[in-house]
Amino acid sequence: MEPGEEIEALVDELEQIVADAKSPFGGGGQRKIVDAQDIYEILDEMRRVFPQEFQDARRILREEGEMLDRAQKQADAIIADAQQQAMVIASDQEIVRHAVQQAEDIRDAAQQYERDTRYNAEEYADTVLAHLEDNLRSLTGTVTRVRQTLNENSGSSNQSNNVNW
Repeated sequence: MEPGEEIEALVDELEQIVADAKSPFGGGGQRKIVDAQDIYEILDEMRRVFPQEFQDARRILREEGEMLDRAQKQADAIIADAQQQAMVIASDQEIVRHAVQQAEDIRDAAQQYERDTRYNAEEYADTVLAHLEDNLRSLTGTVTRVRQTLNENSGSSNQSNNVNW
């Protein structure tokens, strides 16, 4: 029998005894005549059963409490594990975010270095070409003067050669 069923059956039996009892003097009121011995036997049986029912109820409550404690501990462990995993994931995400930021910083620095290097190379090339242009002008000027001098000298040599002959 389930806990409480035996007590319930005894209460039903007691109720049946009262229901079957006869009213005194043919009146239909609430008063009835019952066999006291039957009532005492049922009460004794109830007293015998009650301690067992109480023990069963206490055992069930204790087991339920233990089960709830185990469930609470398991839930706490699951929550703690989830929190730890969340921290690991958050840490991993922070590492990834930091790595991405570093990569972006390195890329930006490389792009700036490339721009600076290109600018400096163009400036250097411009300076070298300007210097070369100046040297070529100077050299062209020198070549022109030397040619003029040669032309002048050769013209006067030709005239003096002509005159002497």
